[in-house]
Amino acid sequence: MSGPAGTRGPDRAGLVVALLLALLAAVIFFDTRAMKVTAAYARVGPTTFPYVIAGVLFLLAIGTAVSAWRGGMPEREPERLSPVLWIVGGLVLQLLLLKPVGFSVATGLLFAFTAKGFGRGPLWLTIPIGIVFSLLVWALFARVLMLSLPAGPLERLIP
Repeated sequence: MSGPAGTRGPDRAGLVVALLLALLAAVIFFDTRAMKVTAAYARVGPTTFPYVIAGVLFLLAIGTAVSAWRGGMPEREPERLSPVLWIVGGLVLQLLLLKPVGFSVATGLLFAFTAKGFGRGPLWLTIPIGIVFSLLVWALFARVLMLSLPAGPLERLIP
């Protein structure tokens, strides 16, 4: 048995992923069991698909555990911290700016930071693209679907 990077034994990271999948399946299963369902006349009800999802996640957990135990997990790429920091930074920036500047600007910045994390385009180009795209999304959700999204100065310009 060979694990990652030529080591012997099971792939520990793969076993952790299998455990997390099994825990997620258990949470979905037990939360679904706790649901109060009054109508019992239909065969397919609001609990059907959560049970299916829990079952599939549990099967994935078993398959992942077997593969990790046998050392059959795919070779992992070396970890790169920079892309993760760009994306997390964009998420933090969006959370901080969502109410003060509105959905379009905050989500446009998230778009640009995520693009930068994936190695695409300079910020001076991706920020305006992200803001325009986010403004279109805001207009669709707020004006057409009548859903409430945070509006800032830019959104208030749209009648």
